[in-house]
Amino acid sequence: MISFESDYIAGAHPRLLRRLLETNLEPLSGYGSDPYCESARTKIRAACDAPEAEVIFLSGGTQTNALVISALLRPWQGVIAAETGHISTHEAGAIEHTGHKVLTLPQHLGKLDSGELERFVTGFYADGNHEHMVFPGMVYLSHPTEYGTLYSLSELESISRVCRANSMPLYLDGARLGYGLMSRETDVTLPDIARLCDAFYIGGTKVGALCGEAVVFPRRAPEHLLTTVKLHGALLAKGRLLGVQFDELFTDGLYFRISRHAIDCAEALKQILREKGCTFYLESPTNQQFLILDNAQLEALRREVAVSFWEKYDETHTVVRLATSWSTTQADLDRLREVLEAPPFLP
Repeated sequence: MISFESDYIAGAHPRLLRRLLETNLEPLSGYGSDPYCESARTKIRAACDAPEAEVIFLSGGTQTNALVISALLRPWQGVIAAETGHISTHEAGAIEHTGHKVLTLPQHLGKLDSGELERFVTGFYADGNHEHMVFPGMVYLSHPTEYGTLYSLSELESISRVCRANSMPLYLDGARLGYGLMSRETDVTLPDIARLCDAFYIGGTKVGALCGEAVVFPRRAPEHLLTTVKLHGALLAKGRLLGVQFDELFTDGLYFRISRHAIDCAEALKQILREKGCTFYLESPTNQQFLILDNAQLEALRREVAVSFWEKYDETHTVVRLATSWSTTQADLDRLREVLEAPPFLP
């Protein structure tokens, strides 16, 4: 069986595993104070064009979202997100568990609209009872979104202006950031994100690392950040595990090269799916592709290909996701083509 189920189905890029082995017996200080973590921070600051940025390494996305959001909010504040945002749907109430409400707004292909955001905040403060309500304290975006769509530079700039006019930090979930940055249709760069956001993370787990996310505060980090990380049970004693990986990912542009590989594979995947007459749920310029299959087709496909259930389209059709990654091969694509050339897919 081949798998397009997700972008973290494989372990880690061989270069990262090799560096972990090469450095394995070095005695290093813990908690992210080792030279590999510091080297990774220096390389990430350079890539972001943010020389004063604070960079911390955490092990996973949900942990990262919960920690950053709770660190940036006051007790009476909530976080604004699209109704389809990851923190709104697939994080098991992790944000609410920290004591902060997720305030949802309509989604447009997975994205927030800056005009709706501004009207929501303006309406909140115009309400005479707003002192009795959960205050909008920050804004959460994911880029790419849960539907594989991307914010344009002008959209990010508009949202950033609303946030700064209302003293709300803008936080960007970059679990798949590499795939967004390497999309053929984006006009957003890593320095743009660092300029427009108050916090974001560079996803490693889904982009070649065994585990790990690099959180960037481009200008000012929350007070007592290390203590906050430990308070959340997120401070890894062997911080080297994350530092070595990100140091290698940001050596010689590896992070961007393997991300571009996934995008190239996604474009080839789209061509195969179009040739075979598959129906797309929406147009995605990144590594996640969404199809509408009738249930008989889905049952047949799953005998040969692992895909992700996304949502029910109607009683007889299902939306599924196929994701390429840094580890996708031409052989995977060729085998998928063969599967789609057999009944019940063959026209």
